[in-house]
Amino acid sequence: MSAVLDLREVTKDYPAGAFGFRRLRAVDRASLIVGDGESVGLAGPNRAGKTTLLKMALSLCRPTSGQVTRLGRPGWDRSTLAGVGYVHEGPAFPAYLTASALLDEYAVMAGVAKADRRSRIPALIERVGLKDRQKEPIARFSKGMLQRLGLAQALVNHPRLLVLDEPNEGLDLPGRDLVVELVKEHRERGGSVLIVSHLLTDLDRLCDRVTVIVAGQVSFDGPVAELAGQPGGLEASLRALYRRQGERS
Repeated sequence: MSAVLDLREVTKDYPAGAFGFRRLRAVDRASLIVGDGESVGLAGPNRAGKTTLLKMALSLCRPTSGQVTRLGRPGWDRSTLAGVGYVHEGPAFPAYLTASALLDEYAVMAGVAKADRRSRIPALIERVGLKDRQKEPIARFSKGMLQRLGLAQALVNHPRLLVLDEPNEGLDLPGRDLVVELVKEHRERGGSVLIVSHLLTDLDRLCDRVTVIVAGQVSFDGPVAELAGQPGGLEASLRALYRRQGERS
C-alpha cells in the first residue's frame, strides 16, 4: 500500500529558556503513516506531541530531523496541500462572509475550476445541513454550524487526504453521525483520512488503525481492533499507554 502521508522518524526541538539556548523536544523519532485509502487515528494525552506531528504533516513547521512525504512529494512542497482537506478543532472564518462565499474562496485557492465550484458548493452546503443558512453571514453561526461548515470547506477540493482535528467538537448527535457518513463517503471515493481525537468513539467508528504518541514517542501503531480486543477494551488499553507519559515526565 502506498502512503499519502509519511512522517518517518521525525524529531522536533523548540528553543527553550530565557535566551533560547536550551532545547525542548516535543517529538522524538516518531513515525506516522497514512496509507492510500486508509483511515488512521492519532491519539495521545495532552502535551504528548500530537499537535506538533500535525503541524509537520501540514507544513506548518519543519522537523529538526527526519523526513516528511505528502502525496508522494517532499513535505516542503506546499503545492501538495491543494490535495489536502483540513478541519481544525475550532474553525474560525471571516465573520462577514456567507457559507457560499467562504467555500468559493477556499475552492479558488485549491485550484477548483469555476464550473466545478458552481455545482460542488451548493451540494456540499446541503450535504452538511446548512442549505437554509447559506446566505447568512458566518457571524450568526453557532459552534456546531461552524464545525459543519468546516467539514464542507475541507471537502470542497475533493482532497486525497482528509485531516480531521477533533471533528466532533461542538456537534450534536446528528452532527456526529454526519461525520461518520462523510468519512465513509470520502473513503468510498478512494480518499484517505487522518483523525486526531480524544474520543474513543471516533477511533472505534472511524479508524482502521491508530497511532498512539506518548511523551513525544510512538507507543503503539496498529489496528484499533488489537487495542479494543485486549482485557478492558479500548479505554483500558489507552489508559495503560497514556500512563507512560507520567512515568517519563
